[in-house]
Amino acid sequence: MKQIRAILKTVLPLGVGFLFLYLSYQSTTADERAKVLESIQNADYRFVLLSVLFAVLSHFSRAYRWLFLLEPLGYRPKVINTVFTVMIAYLANLGIPRSGELLRATALCNYEKFAFEKVFGTIIAERAIDLLLLLLFILLALFLQFDLIWELLQLNEINPLLLVSIGVISLVGFFVIRRVFAQSNHSIVLKIKALFLGFWEGISTLKTMQNKGAFIFHTVFIWGMYLGMFYVVKWTLPATYEMTWAMVIPAFVAGGLAISATNGGIGIYPYTVALVLGGFGITQEAGLAFGWIMWSSQTIMILTFGALSFFALPLINSKK
Repeated sequence: MKQIRAILKTVLPLGVGFLFLYLSYQSTTADERAKVLESIQNADYRFVLLSVLFAVLSHFSRAYRWLFLLEPLGYRPKVINTVFTVMIAYLANLGIPRSGELLRATALCNYEKFAFEKVFGTIIAERAIDLLLLLLFILLALFLQFDLIWELLQLNEINPLLLVSIGVISLVGFFVIRRVFAQSNHSIVLKIKALFLGFWEGISTLKTMQNKGAFIFHTVFIWGMYLGMFYVVKWTLPATYEMTWAMVIPAFVAGGLAISATNGGIGIYPYTVALVLGGFGITQEAGLAFGWIMWSSQTIMILTFGALSFFALPLINSKK
């Protein structure tokens, strides 16, 4: 059963990715596909390199920000180890979505001899902060393009009240399960509680860390780099020169959400970005070219630095 679940975690996201690759192929003519390829070939790759630089800076900042969460636990790892494990995590997510966080905590604990549940708790805390920032960008996108989004919901016959109801039911279910766990003394439940206490200790470092100002600075910097690496790609293609922030932010949010749906956003990322940009009058071939340039450049960067980190991490720690 575990093997089946492991296979499904890899195969299903890949299947979704290839489905969107197929949809991208089917929704374009041979002439449009030729234009997409031509646009990619003639793109201004100076701005692609700038986008990659912004991405690398964001990853280094994320690795350094992690130190502030680990410090209240008494953990002071080598900065190079946090950098390498962060890059390995991004590499792992290309293979199995959301596996990177587990591998990141495991790798650091392996070489620094830390408690896994506490380290993983700091990663959960970090992801909670990132989720909050993503929600703020979603709200900003809704504010900037409320009319367009409302029209899309109506065209697809999606009832906003249904979405709210699902959210309320999920919240009630969470509190019910929490109450059941709190009152149970079953041995398995007690083990789960102990594990979650370790997680909570890691999460609680958000309150006990001393360098809150530096943590906030790095958080803003990371998301500024994320937005910047997306924005500068608009100057790679003449057809996207005139993109405004009101167009960039919704496409940026949609692309970010699409990444988590498949292995690193394969297939779905370019399709989703092109779909959003198409709502602003950008041609489908220009939108697809933009999406593929953005996705492929970041993926190549992660494959390169992730692979180097994977081999360099044990070498750097070989004396230990």
